[in-house]
Amino acid sequence: MSLFWRIYLLNAVVLLAATISLVFGPVSVSTQPVFAEVVVVVIGLAALLALDGILFRIGLAPLRRLSRAMASVDLLRPEPRPVDAGGGDVAEVIRTFNAMIERLESERGRNAARALSAQEGERRRIAQELHDEVGQTLTAVLLDLKRVADGAPEQVRAQLREVQETTRGSLDEIRRIAHRLRPGVLTELGLASALRVLAGDTAERTGLQIDYTCDPDLPALGTETELVIYRVAQEALTNVSRHARADRVMLALGRTATSIQLQIRDDGVGMAGATEGAGLQGMRERALLVDARLTIGTPPTGRGTDIRLEVPVAHLQERQ
Repeated sequence: MSLFWRIYLLNAVVLLAATISLVFGPVSVSTQPVFAEVVVVVIGLAALLALDGILFRIGLAPLRRLSRAMASVDLLRPEPRPVDAGGGDVAEVIRTFNAMIERLESERGRNAARALSAQEGERRRIAQELHDEVGQTLTAVLLDLKRVADGAPEQVRAQLREVQETTRGSLDEIRRIAHRLRPGVLTELGLASALRVLAGDTAERTGLQIDYTCDPDLPALGTETELVIYRVAQEALTNVSRHARADRVMLALGRTATSIQLQIRDDGVGMAGATEGAGLQGMRERALLVDARLTIGTPPTGRGTDIRLEVPVAHLQERQ
């Protein structure tokens, strides 16, 4: 039934009920209505308007639900779709809206996959150039500095040693950057070892105390899933070190009956209503690539931030 006929018939039912009440009811209105008759008519009109409002509210409730869904839709936070119960134009509008959102999510997922794939390729290229070009150049500079320092006068030798140490520190930093851009340990040793190395490097670089635990009974995750989990952990630890003002971080990788779960919990200042930046948005986009659910909340202690990435087991089984 179309929306027009729904509204028309609802009003027809109300008017028909009113007509029957006036024709067959004991109440009548004289040429000069008395006060009691006016009161009866006003009460009847109020009752009819109330009934009409209730029926309209019931009839148009799906549109209100659709309006709220349209106002709150976020392609990075998949939520239950509006229910297209019944038939007619309203249900058709809801089904069309749901189909549109599914197409948008599918297109966004494909675009995000292409963008992130290109990003990973660019990271590998930059890391390779840092290692092969800049790293080798600095290594040659270190060797030249050592040769010059060995033959330099004593008063100059100390200064050259300082330059050597500065150059060596720059070389180490470039190697760390290249390692973060291209986690070779992920492909060589697997996700569990890569996260352990990531936690150790972050703790050494930032002074954070990072407690890392990993379930020894993890299933095969696949290259794409492992990369998503690693990058989410990497971005989360970067955010903690930059913004959280935390002292301690818990990094855990485990499994439940239905999912593989990555958890990063810190004891810092928390989100405190802050808007999500590019880092968190990137984490959400990566989560969608593997049908995962990313939630950001507050630990039970009320202090810090709790980030959870849940990859459904069903997704892993589909990829196998």
